Amino acid sequence: MVASNHDATRSVPTRRGLRPLRVARPGWLAGRPACRLAIVAAAALLSPSNVFAQKAQITGLSDLSFGSISNVTVDAVRNENVCVYANGSNRDYTVRATGSGSGSAFTLANGSLLLPYEVQWKDSAGQTTGSQLTTNVALANQITSASSTTCSSGPAATASLIVILRASALASATAGNYSGVLTLTVAPQ
Repeated sequence: MVASNHDATRSVPTRRGLRPLRVARPGWLAGRPACRLAIVAAAALLSPSNVFAQKAQITGLSDLSFGSISNVTVDAVRNENVCVYANGSNRDYTVRATGSGSGSAFTLANGSLLLPYEVQWKDSAGQTTGSQLTTNVALANQITSASSTTCSSGPAATASLIVILRASALASATAGNYSGVLTLTVAPQ
């Protein structure tokens, strides 16, 4: 896996530090797709005129690899525990996701071939399901329990990212290596 943690305090996503993705082994095992998703983080900083600067930050992200998928009759799911820090009075934040597909769609690509995926988010660690994210639409009212920007003290993780390749999409996928980029942006609320 390629690490893609960013300690950013700007409002635009960055792809700094990512390199092209390649699956090291053959992309098909028993005729099944190999999939990899690079995850990029961004953060936002708000400066209201008469209060301290509010910020939100996400750390602990890494690329998700589905590897060679041998059973296309069940959903392929990857989840990851991450740290979200927000320093507002309620420690609340929004999370927004965009994919690398056309119109920021959540799709993995193999040349012109596309494989859709779903993204879910839960504002607690260790979860396997969460709220469905829609591309470029903020999920509001998320609360963090992080007491430090990288969860170095307090809980080690405060949220769950869940990525799902549905069996229906896998069953109709054409052979090949699929990859894509998912960008997550957190902002104080």
